[in-house]
Amino acid sequence: MKQKRGRLVLPIVASLVLLAAVLYGGYKLFEDPGNQWFGKTVVSGPSDQRLVALTYDDGPNPPYTDRILDVLAREKVQATFFVVGRAVVAYPQTMRHIVAGGHAIGNHTWDHRHLVILSRSGLRAEMDRTDAAIQKSVHVRTRLMRPPFGARDWLVLDEMRRLGYTVVMWSVPLPRDWEYPSAQTIARRVTAHVKDGSIIVLHDGNRGLLCAQRHLPVHVCNRASDIEATRLIVEELKRRGYQFVTIPALLAMRNIPKRKSVHGVE
Repeated sequence: MKQKRGRLVLPIVASLVLLAAVLYGGYKLFEDPGNQWFGKTVVSGPSDQRLVALTYDDGPNPPYTDRILDVLAREKVQATFFVVGRAVVAYPQTMRHIVAGGHAIGNHTWDHRHLVILSRSGLRAEMDRTDAAIQKSVHVRTRLMRPPFGARDWLVLDEMRRLGYTVVMWSVPLPRDWEYPSAQTIARRVTAHVKDGSIIVLHDGNRGLLCAQRHLPVHVCNRASDIEATRLIVEELKRRGYQFVTIPALLAMRNIPKRKSVHGVE
């Protein structure tokens, strides 16, 4: 009997190991932010300057986005918000609050779909519809985008290039704030990995879901921990001497050639 059980268990374990390997391989191939196999993306800024870019995905999502903006205003920090089109249409006032604070805007697609499953026309529709919503709400034409889940392949990056977008990923491992850990945990997970030129991702929404309008369960879009985590992250990184910049500012600094000395040494 024990031998029979052993014969049954081994194939099951082997199948689970194989499945885990396939899933991990899929992640490394399509969603790893540092992967440049499919084309060039922005992962970080200058590695020799005490700069960091704070970014937020999946909003706007009142009241949490607005409260994050209040923290950033008090700290005199500007960030970049990668917004979901359907939420932009639903919450134009919060979009205006973002822009009024001097923050940058990026396109995070219309409804947070996994882009590698879309055709070229589908990709274009996701981006164009969101672009139109952003322009209508705040009269901003962004050339920045971040793919939902970080997912991209050759087709996705080629279409983004054709549309004139710069694809922005991140260098600090995601703090898994969508699992609703404490603010202290989020801040600790972020600050442990920050280096010169780092790009940080937090979430002010949840895939652009319209929680304030549709009365979804509170926990679905509750980003209270991200509000406090923002304060903790900013205070700690300022203490370390970091300056916060938007993604456009970071890109501008990346493109400035280093000056050489009269001896040709940088």
